Amino acid sequence: MTIRLATVDDAEELLKIYGPYVKDTAITFEYDVPTLEEFRNRIIKTLSRYPYLVAEENGKLIGYAYAGPFKERAAYQWAVETSLYLDRSYRGNGLGRILHDALCEALRKQGILNMNACVTYTSKEDEYLTHASLKFHKRLGYTIAAHFHKCGKKFDRWYDIIWMEKHIGEHK
Repeated sequence: MTIRLATVDDAEELLKIYGPYVKDTAITFEYDVPTLEEFRNRIIKTLSRYPYLVAEENGKLIGYAYAGPFKERAAYQWAVETSLYLDRSYRGNGLGRILHDALCEALRKQGILNMNACVTYTSKEDEYLTHASLKFHKRLGYTIAAHFHKCGKKFDRWYDIIWMEKHIGEHK
């Protein structure tokens, strides 16, 4: 397996990974799968400032992770929001940790100090959402920073979000 920077040419394969999360889960609050052009533009925008990494195995893209601004104001420039998606057939084999660790290292080199993750949550798991993302981030050393109740609605159900944070550098 290889971890490398994404290119706009990866958009179609990455969209195939992301699409099922939009259509079948509450992990993302997007209702509609983005168009290929929109997804390409997202990659371009991200790469203008932050890392956008892909995991590739035998020529097939199997996952990706990227960072974006936590907030747009200058005072937040040392903090990012992270996202990570895996081909659903590759979950549970350590790929998420490998991608996350590579993203973390790239962000450290950029002087980023805080990694933040917005995790969808429900007290009772359902067919659209489990607690896997929350557990994954806890295993990686994230702590809960905030819990917002019933702030996103998808599949005619209300979901919470939990903001988690991980400090990856010294705040001097």
